[in-house]
Amino acid sequence: MKTVLGIDAAWTPENPSGVALVQGSGRKWTCLGVAPSYESFISIADGRPVDWGMRCFDGTPPDVSRLLKAAKKLSKRHVDLVAIDMPVSNSQITGRRYADDRVSKVFGGRNCGAHSPSVERPGEMGNQITKDLVKDGYYLVTRVVRPPTSPGLIEVYPHPSLLSLLKLAERVKYKCSKSRSYWPEANLDQRIRNLIAMHKKIHVALSERFEGVNGLISIRNVESLSHLKKVEDALDALICAWVGVEYLAGRTVPLGDDSAAIWCPVDVVSSGQELRE
Repeated sequence: MKTVLGIDAAWTPENPSGVALVQGSGRKWTCLGVAPSYESFISIADGRPVDWGMRCFDGTPPDVSRLLKAAKKLSKRHVDLVAIDMPVSNSQITGRRYADDRVSKVFGGRNCGAHSPSVERPGEMGNQITKDLVKDGYYLVTRVVRPPTSPGLIEVYPHPSLLSLLKLAERVKYKCSKSRSYWPEANLDQRIRNLIAMHKKIHVALSERFEGVNGLISIRNVESLSHLKKVEDALDALICAWVGVEYLAGRTVPLGDDSAAIWCPVDVVSSGQELRE
């Protein structure tokens, strides 16, 4: 039995971050909780379910200790792996990393290039998350080791991971902030409907990997793009958790070096050449 905590971490404290907790072994995994913000996830552990009717959720700086305690309360055991969508490194992040270049080289042709971190974003907040997790024994994993490091911390990236999850060739159009660039000729209502359709597709794929997902995320009564953003964040957190499960099963590869690596499903890494360079 293993427990994975997936975090879709915002790069700035004022924006909310999705969190998901899954537990299982082999092919049987269950989602124990998923929320669109740190505080709403902690509230789940205190017996207060997520109010998906809220238009949006507040962002807060991550409190790693409280998150791990909430996860332990929900799972009745310690977290074995943290899979986070945020630049993390064994050294100070001052700009674009080799890991970002590797992911962009492998996936750029599929419109899944990596964003560039900077001193400001995620900046000290990102550094602090790594330090806090290391303090709790979660060391950053950048190389393939068998059995997997436990407890461990891995960096993941939802866009290339979705290529594997949905068996698609190009970047999935599901980000609320990008809807106008996805469909420049569509009106707002049509863009919202398009996003909802893709969110439901991702939701179905995740529900096939994790029991319990169907009752934990609500995609209903969407009135605006901001109203849909909370669903996007929760799905991203579940995608992170899924990549964590794939990592534990030995079905991911690290793209990067000893200082930082982004773990991607092996089936969508185009060839072994990228891993040897």
